[in-house]
Amino acid sequence: MRRLLRYAFLATLVAAPAAAQDSTVVVLVRHAEKAPVEGNDPPLSEAGEARATALAQALNGMHFDAVIATERQRTQLTARPLAQRDGLTPEIVGLGSAHVDSVAAAVRRHAGHTVLVVGHSNTVPRIVHALGGPQMRDLCEPEFSHLYVMVLKDGAAPRLEERTYGAADPPGAGNCPPSP
Repeated sequence: MRRLLRYAFLATLVAAPAAAQDSTVVVLVRHAEKAPVEGNDPPLSEAGEARATALAQALNGMHFDAVIATERQRTQLTARPLAQRDGLTPEIVGLGSAHVDSVAAAVRRHAGHTVLVVGHSNTVPRIVHALGGPQMRDLCEPEFSHLYVMVLKDGAAPRLEERTYGAADPPGAGNCPPSP
């Protein structure tokens, strides 16, 4: 039953044309799996490329009006299949100290539209909270399959639904030690 409700929720979002929306729909994901290379800006691994494709497929039928990513190539590469499908160039929001607030402000500039946000293990939960959702734990290193859908409507509490997409995370992926 819960699974049917999840699909009914997204089906409702897919059915509403973006121009007629009275809500802002925000889909948030962590970047896909990164390649095991040196440096702080690795590309996606083969599994990450497959997950990026799976993201676009999971959101097939939804039209996006904006894509927000960071300057790290792994976020942009995760967003690429969906951005190309919808003819969008990602808006890049830097990872400085104001990153979360800057992303929330960028989402609000797209009020009434559908927005994809691709972030990081420690930014996605904070962005959800900045947009009025609950406080959430950071994602663990092997967690890549989470997809959060937020519906923001003036005068109403934000609705948040968590789903998964692409290949399943390994067993126990969400059991990481708390951040310091």
